[in-house]
Amino acid sequence: MSAVKGKAGTAEAMFNFGGLSGELFEGRKPRYSVLPVPYDLTTSYVSGTRGGPRAIIEASTHMELYDEELGCEPYEAGIETLPQLESTALGPGEMVRRVREAVESILDDGKVPVMLGGEHSITLGLVQALLERYPKMSVLQLDAHADMREAYQDTPFNHACVARRVSELCPIVQVGIRSLSADEAAFLEREKKAGERARTRIRTFTALDVLKGASPGDIASGLTDEVCITIDLDVFDPSIMPATGTPEPGGLGWYDVLGVVREAVSRKKVVGFDVVELCPLPGVIAPDFLAAKLVYKIMGYMNRGGKR
Repeated sequence: MSAVKGKAGTAEAMFNFGGLSGELFEGRKPRYSVLPVPYDLTTSYVSGTRGGPRAIIEASTHMELYDEELGCEPYEAGIETLPQLESTALGPGEMVRRVREAVESILDDGKVPVMLGGEHSITLGLVQALLERYPKMSVLQLDAHADMREAYQDTPFNHACVARRVSELCPIVQVGIRSLSADEAAFLEREKKAGERARTRIRTFTALDVLKGASPGDIASGLTDEVCITIDLDVFDPSIMPATGTPEPGGLGWYDVLGVVREAVSRKKVVGFDVVELCPLPGVIAPDFLAAKLVYKIMGYMNRGGKR
């Protein structure tokens, strides 16, 4: 284990992403600001994603900070970890507002927001805040589910509606989709036909598309120059990511996802990202570690502009 993690065993180091002590970055501004959001009010199958941020951060304290692919230690760009954002019982719309305000503060401080969920509904607040600074931004969504419902369980801010809300604000490219309702399928088909006449605001690549060879370059070509990446961990196959509230068979592998992300980072400017929907399983730590490693990998790619 790396020896740069600060004062081992201290409460501060243990709840900082990577186990990093804040003392490492004194006198300079960290590039990344990690925002844990333990919220899961609208989860519709297995609840428990509120435990996701803490599990990711805990797992990250056991990572090696050297990245063998990139040949460097991505943490050197600077990573701070904020206190967990307090949840509200006033509904998901209010929680989206709170996330937006928290992300705005991160942006005001000149840092890149890295949000850890929690359920996927919180992504809307991240996107809203980023769009204020980057009005031509698009979103890259890696997910098993289309999340294109107009409303679900009596709210338009359910985690099953987040991509629909995002698509109303900016272009979105979906990757890994393999579960959706008949209404969502009809909506996406209408969008596809509209896109034949004009540039569509929604492009969807199913998991099968990716596994049959849809290239990361083709996926990235649908994005604008500035991008927010949102990753629902159920995009991965349940064989390597069983710890989600709504697992779906036939998902992507580790290198499939990294290939898509790396290409997007190499071609575009990623202005923020999140990793959501980890639902920790007692005694099963591999999914937590996968999520932590994924967050760290994305930081490393951003430091290198997607280059190996």
